[in-house]
Amino acid sequence: MPHIFQYFPLARLVPLLACGCALFPFTLSAEETINETVLDTLVITAPAMTKPLEVRFNPKAPQQPLPANDGASFLKTIPGMNVTRKGGTDGDPVFRGMAASRLNILSDGGQILGGCGGRMDPPTAYIFPDAFDRVTLTKGPQTVLYGPGASAGSVRFERAPVYFAEPGWQANGAVTFASFDRRDAFLDAKAGSPFGYVQGIVTHARSGDYTDGDGERVHSRYERHSATAILGWTPALDTRLEFSSVRSDARAAYADRGMDGSLFKRESYGLKFEKSAIGGVLDKVEAQVYYNYIDHVMDNYSLRQNAGMAMASNPDRRTTGGRLALTLDPHERLRWIVGLDWQGNRHTGRSGGRRGAANDYRAQERAENARFAQHGLFSEATWQVAVDERLVAGFRIDGWKAKDNRQSFNLGSGMMPDNRPNPTAGETRRMRLYNGFIRYERDLAIGAAYAGLGHSERAPDFWELINKEAAGQDNATSLSVFNALDMEKTTQIDVGLTWKTGPWQGFVSAFYGKINDYILIQGRYRKPALMMMTSPRLVTVARNIDATVWGGEAGVHYRFSPNWKGMASLAHVHGENDTDGHALGQMPPLEGRLGVDWESGPWSAGALLRLAARQSRYALNEGNIVGQDLGKTAGFGVFSINGGYRWNKTASIAFGVDNLFDKTYAEAISKSGALVQGYEQTLRVNEPGRTFWLKAQFALE
Repeated sequence: MPHIFQYFPLARLVPLLACGCALFPFTLSAEETINETVLDTLVITAPAMTKPLEVRFNPKAPQQPLPANDGASFLKTIPGMNVTRKGGTDGDPVFRGMAASRLNILSDGGQILGGCGGRMDPPTAYIFPDAFDRVTLTKGPQTVLYGPGASAGSVRFERAPVYFAEPGWQANGAVTFASFDRRDAFLDAKAGSPFGYVQGIVTHARSGDYTDGDGERVHSRYERHSATAILGWTPALDTRLEFSSVRSDARAAYADRGMDGSLFKRESYGLKFEKSAIGGVLDKVEAQVYYNYIDHVMDNYSLRQNAGMAMASNPDRRTTGGRLALTLDPHERLRWIVGLDWQGNRHTGRSGGRRGAANDYRAQERAENARFAQHGLFSEATWQVAVDERLVAGFRIDGWKAKDNRQSFNLGSGMMPDNRPNPTAGETRRMRLYNGFIRYERDLAIGAAYAGLGHSERAPDFWELINKEAAGQDNATSLSVFNALDMEKTTQIDVGLTWKTGPWQGFVSAFYGKINDYILIQGRYRKPALMMMTSPRLVTVARNIDATVWGGEAGVHYRFSPNWKGMASLAHVHGENDTDGHALGQMPPLEGRLGVDWESGPWSAGALLRLAARQSRYALNEGNIVGQDLGKTAGFGVFSINGGYRWNKTASIAFGVDNLFDKTYAEAISKSGALVQGYEQTLRVNEPGRTFWLKAQFALE
């Protein structure tokens, strides 16, 4: 089997083959209406894959462990998903050992790209899960509908379409109280008639510093809030025109660096049009445009004791994009989606001192660092071979462009600045990216099985292309990696099975992939000393390697009786740096979960044991833009319990204790602890200790 991956020209046949399948009556399944997830337990501990390659669940439902009020922490209940810890919020989601632009994150159909060069604000930092109605993970490079380069998968935070058959209103909300002065509140209210609707969503969350299992405080407090306004026009049940506006802001302390985030200001606008059930060959039309602006400030004085010179950095990013998709039914056994999408973003920055100082950062002019643009055409279709068999295939081609607008680099510090010219200033790069897949699905008497072959090509992102140096010993030419990185090419096989019979329900999914020109981030890379320096420079570089990854996830649920249900899940990923002959960095260890749930009338209760093996395979100082390996990690087990009560369909309460036995532990992929005055420094940022929580929900109409 591995021989198919050995040669890149052969790998390119995958999207070309998928192209043929997607352009002729042989292609992909029509997009089906997504129904709301029906939860048979009150608290989510490990959502299952119930259809090929897809995990879908309700973001409004209580979870254990209790997530922070951001998208990454919410996703961590999915088997195979991990989060890089760097404070109380704004971690990076990692699926199957892959992070950042290898995992596409969409918020209501649009992309949000953060401004921080150190990943203080990944896309999930601007996502408030309670403000959405459903979350869907598609595993692996097995769809082309949501952008290029999603080698690990795509995550979609979505809102359900709104339609009032008669004048009326609805409201739902929740409040959460937890240890460490945690307070969350959420309200979603909408009103309308058959002609249209208005909707308003507000969220607020705050937390103080948490303590680890040893009782040591972790620099981790945060405060977040958002407001969303939506106006919709629905002249018919199957026609919708919607305008949305989102404003949000936050403050967050970080335990892994010398600065905190004192401003995370977001301003977003979107316009959507959807017309379905048209009849004839054209069944559905979807069109969307969006605008996202992020204004981010990081400093070393707002949220911590400042022992030195006050410094602030103020990057921002504007992202605009859009999408047009047509769903066609040219044959009774064929559903075909064709369309185009585009996205452009511009990143600038400025720095200086605190507000009111002579060198106030707000008084400085912004300097543009880079511009990126992407335009894509996609085609995805499903051919119903037989009543219980389907062939699904897709192909997309993208044009990508990036421009380096950095004029110089300051390699000095303090009173000894050392400005060096950027060797790639003003240069532009262009790439053509091909992505495609073909998959066979078969319905079984008790479930479904699938096998797919996918190919993904990913251009370097901002954090790889603009924010890193190149490997090499010539300081003059290797300061910029802009022209040194090739596109990353992943060819992967995905297979799996879902089943449900009697009291049993389960799934298993596995993958094997070869990655040509994997973009590796390597820290503490030694370069020659600069003028006026006597010791070599230790820098972080980006370079291409070849890699192999394989692994999978499995889960099973068993109903012992009408009141009792047990669950177990297992997730594992193995990564190999083929070029250097050692482990691929930032691979999480084998992880398992064991749980039991009880329900009786309005009452429910549950327990969860999460187990992680020790990680002895590591690549010191190597990884990705999210983090690099720090060494071996010990295994751990964390036990949590929860309970709940439903008064009726309109009100419920859930409560629990995470990390019941106050275990001190850190994730293998967490960031290194920084020296923060007044706090104990640790090798990795430790996870929270024993945490009590309570979440009350209501729904009215």
